[in-house]
Amino acid sequence: MNVVTPFPQRGGPVVTAFDRPELMRILDLYGRMVAAGHWRDYAMQFDRDVASFAAFRRATERPEVRIEKRPELRLKQGAFALVSEHGAVLKRGHDLAGVLAPIERRLMRLVAE
Repeated sequence: MNVVTPFPQRGGPVVTAFDRPELMRILDLYGRMVAAGHWRDYAMQFDRDVASFAAFRRATERPEVRIEKRPELRLKQGAFALVSEHGAVLKRGHDLAGVLAPIERRLMRLVAE
């Protein structure tokens, strides 16, 4: 009856994730796109080497855009990438604000029309 269950050991698999300011910026943009009526759903995926935020027009389709964070590329092309629905990299950079700029510009057109 006296069985002691050990706590999980630290140092398990490392997972790449967005930190709080990055996630707040992404979710702020997502909320404004939802308010504009352009996006309706999102998904997040955290793996060992990549963290991904995907935004959908409809839940049954492919994501319209994916925002990826790959820390191993931070010294080369930049850790952040904006990937289109078809898998083409639209923008890559070291700063998340610069990578999100094409979506921000499109949001301005959506609100202005």
